Amino acid sequence: MKKIMGVAMLAGASIAGVGAANAETSASVSMTTDYVFRGLSQTDGGAAIQGSFDWSNDMVYAGAWASNVEFGVDGSMELDAYVGITPTTGPVSWDLSLVGYFYPNGDDVAIGGEMDYFEGLVGASMDLSEQFTVGAQLGYSPEYFGEVGESLYYELNGAFAISDALSVSAAVGTQTFDDNALAGDDWDTWNLGVSKAMHGFNFDLRYHDTDISGADSIVNFSISREL
Repeated sequence: MKKIMGVAMLAGASIAGVGAANAETSASVSMTTDYVFRGLSQTDGGAAIQGSFDWSNDMVYAGAWASNVEFGVDGSMELDAYVGITPTTGPVSWDLSLVGYFYPNGDDVAIGGEMDYFEGLVGASMDLSEQFTVGAQLGYSPEYFGEVGESLYYELNGAFAISDALSVSAAVGTQTFDDNALAGDDWDTWNLGVSKAMHGFNFDLRYHDTDISGADSIVNFSISREL
């Protein structure tokens, strides 16, 4: 709870510092056949219901996102709180954020370490044409999920808009750890999917995979809507 309050105070400070002249709020709800994070199921192959609430003012934003999870231990909910900025330099759009991943009813002892953790993310994207966008993301955590030590995630991604309502996108990333004895092996992950906007809903069909030995590939289908 102290960590949640810390992120909330940071978000509040950012909000207070920029005023409310251009402030906007938004919310969303989604359903997915499998909650997949960096190639791994967070729901043991089961479905998830997710929702978000966001505040933005020019290039500053803050928000919260929640989902059910299933790790085989106590803890059935993930609550993420985040704050960030989205500056632009020339043709490059940036997204610099701090994210707190919290598991309010999680059982830390069962997994060997605290489940809650923080991660700083740096994302960049650039339009190569009216249809084609490329991007990259770098994530750093000083103490990753389960207290396994420092982690680094880096990713390349791209999207191609076939029309205003239809697009394809893909990403390839690598999750690494400073102390592999605790965290296990580093892994590569990739995904490819197609998204369709229709009647106020967004539909996404996506294939996920990793190079983890014995891990299954995942195909999930998601439906989301802005509220």
